[in-house]
Amino acid sequence: MSEHRTSDHRTDVHRLSPVGELLRDRPPMVRVLPVFEADGAPAEPGPLFVDWLVNALEAGVLDPHVMTLSTVDADGVPDARVLVLRDVDAAGGGWVFAAEADSPKGRQLALSPMAALSVYWPLLGRQVRVRGAVEPALPAVSADEFRQRSPGARIAALVGRQSEPLGSLAAYDLAADEAQLLLDTDPGLVATGHTLYTLRAHEVEFWQGDAARRHVRLRYTRTGLGTGRVAWTSTLLWP
Repeated sequence: MSEHRTSDHRTDVHRLSPVGELLRDRPPMVRVLPVFEADGAPAEPGPLFVDWLVNALEAGVLDPHVMTLSTVDADGVPDARVLVLRDVDAAGGGWVFAAEADSPKGRQLALSPMAALSVYWPLLGRQVRVRGAVEPALPAVSADEFRQRSPGARIAALVGRQSEPLGSLAAYDLAADEAQLLLDTDPGLVATGHTLYTLRAHEVEFWQGDAARRHVRLRYTRTGLGTGRVAWTSTLLWP
């Protein structure tokens, strides 16, 4: 009976695949990381985020303004994609990004205007998570932002049809050439549906990683929503 139980026990041992072994042998954050003194954090999350973003820029983090936007579709299934952070309203607790209203994320936000943004700066071992309601800007504001974009970004937006099936890369190149001609003819042309969005945070979490797993987590929660007297409370979280 003893030998039989031992045999059964061995069959329950989880054995890593070659990929799992590859990952196990590369533990994360084994390097010198910044120290986050949460006691000295500001009363609101916006200024702290800007400070961390500037730190990431100065440290040489690649694409520090790239974030993951998470939404839900009509069936309540989560969806996520990487996009560029366009601005931060530090005083108002707003994170600004752009999208096409007729893209999957644009349609999802129209159905359920709640979303989450997350960013991770590996070099610093820092993560920020933002959750809240999303509101579109006025069309004139979105149009003005579009005109300030690079020519390549405007051409891509004028091509449109984001996430639709594409027969070939040559078909995209042809559409891009047509968009280039339109832009050459009318430099002030704005892509239909281009929309600037602001995520008004209800909750923001700052996460500072630590090689010994003594991660420091500070969560800000917005209070007084709908009263016109918005304030923030903050609390430490267990790692």
